[in-house]
Amino acid sequence: MTYLDPLADLIRSCLPSAARPPGGADDLFRLYAVLLRAKGTRVTDEDVHDAWSAWMQTVDDGHASLVPFEELSPETRAADAPYAEAIREAARRLERAGE
Repeated sequence: MTYLDPLADLIRSCLPSAARPPGGADDLFRLYAVLLRAKGTRVTDEDVHDAWSAWMQTVDDGHASLVPFEELSPETRAADAPYAEAIREAARRLERAGE
């Protein structure tokens, strides 16, 4: 466990209950933790998609959504929004806690 794991757990805890992260996504949430540290509340849906793409390339390099964000359908783009909002909420919580 590293300093990124508690941040990844915080992001998970900020997800809405309707969000269904893929199984075995610990490495994905560590990438989201990097986004939290690097961008905080400025993280975008596109940033989340880029992190997901880096992760998915190691899981299924033929996945249909491994394209730039702007080439995704609106429905697929919308799937990134809860994760971006969870990262922004985690950043707000850390700011309130003085971290």
